[in-house]
Amino acid sequence: MRLGRRGLVLALAGLPLARARPARAQAAPPVLLDNVRVFDGRAMTAPTRVLMADGAVRLPGAGAVPEGARREDLSGRFVIPAMIAAHSHIGHTAGATSGRRYYTRENVEAQLRRLQAFGIGAAASLGLNAPLFHELRAESRAGRLPGALLLGAGPGLGMPEGAPPAGPMNLADDQVIRPADPDGMRRGVNELADRGIDLVKVWIDGLGDTVPQMTPEMARAAVEAAHARGLKVAAHIHDLSQARLAVEAGVDILAHGIRDREVDDGLVALMRQRGTWYIPTIQIDEAEYLYADDPAITDDPFLRAALDPAMIARMRDPAWRAAQLGRAAPRRSDVRINKINLKRLHDAGIPVAFGTDSGGTPLRVQGFAEHRELELMVEAGLTPAGALDIATARSAELLGLTDRGRVRDGMRADLVVLEADPVADIRNTRRIARVYQAGREVAGAIG
Repeated sequence: MRLGRRGLVLALAGLPLARARPARAQAAPPVLLDNVRVFDGRAMTAPTRVLMADGAVRLPGAGAVPEGARREDLSGRFVIPAMIAAHSHIGHTAGATSGRRYYTRENVEAQLRRLQAFGIGAAASLGLNAPLFHELRAESRAGRLPGALLLGAGPGLGMPEGAPPAGPMNLADDQVIRPADPDGMRRGVNELADRGIDLVKVWIDGLGDTVPQMTPEMARAAVEAAHARGLKVAAHIHDLSQARLAVEAGVDILAHGIRDREVDDGLVALMRQRGTWYIPTIQIDEAEYLYADDPAITDDPFLRAALDPAMIARMRDPAWRAAQLGRAAPRRSDVRINKINLKRLHDAGIPVAFGTDSGGTPLRVQGFAEHRELELMVEAGLTPAGALDIATARSAELLGLTDRGRVRDGMRADLVVLEADPVADIRNTRRIARVYQAGREVAGAIG
């Protein structure tokens, strides 16, 4: 099946795709991808063969090709592992709006299918999830929910009256836990762990002193409870001081880039000592002005396939564009500093994972944002191969997904076939020919 523009529009609307083929319990028939070049984490290999059988990758030398395997000649094409988004939001937006009322099974499934069609095989939804998340997460892990694998942090935890702001983001009480004291924080973490989560999310940011910033005591309580349950803690931060608070408290992941100042040697050393992961999410700020800078961008078929008509109309509205551009200067500064800090931390050996905060607001366009993030990482000074490795193997490592993220023998056959080499030009990740989930073709070319 090839998921064209009409199928994606249906998915965005939350409607079922009549012939969608999620990878369920029944194994896909064996398929031999012949004469294809494969991303090995550092470069593209010479033309080779990749067998997909029983949902897994089988490389040459790992056994004979099963009788009856379908051969696909992929001469001139390239294979990468499906990407893994370690910071997304699922089920919080619809069209040009957001809110609790959109957290439905239909909308979550549609957004997971959209991510899958854009080559993202798994996504961690870091907060803003409604209670339905736990049920859907279990179904996804069991292979019963179509689309990208759903992981996440449940609702996440913040301070009373703190970030994320309930009013502006149309949040309901069940979408963020806001404990009053460290004991309440520990109880909140344990309640979420009992229900089933993959990691803990805490909002430390005070949003420029407009809301209460999380205290060190509260952050340490979250870390203590999470680590006792074998869970990592991801922190929402913006400023260098907040990042330092988070790392000193023992947080495992800075879930956003540091954007107010350049990182100093002391924080770099502390992050290296603690093994702190870094997810830059550069696109989160660029999204606030990218579409206002040039409304013609909505003519791009790749972006258009990810957009609801209501968002296209908004991006083309002169009044909306003027308002966005009027407050764009701080966001442009955030992007500039974020890029500098990403390169500094990456070069210092700090482990980096991949995420965009896509789905947190309608402007953070799911699917498109992930590919744009790769480009921004390369603009920051990373190589295309380095950015791809972060978006696949490194993010799989962070999330404990030991069965995917690489094209290796025995790994899950979650693969993306591209028409052009992304190591030569990172924008070639957009040139999707087909997407496989557990060896079964689930999506085709976009646009």
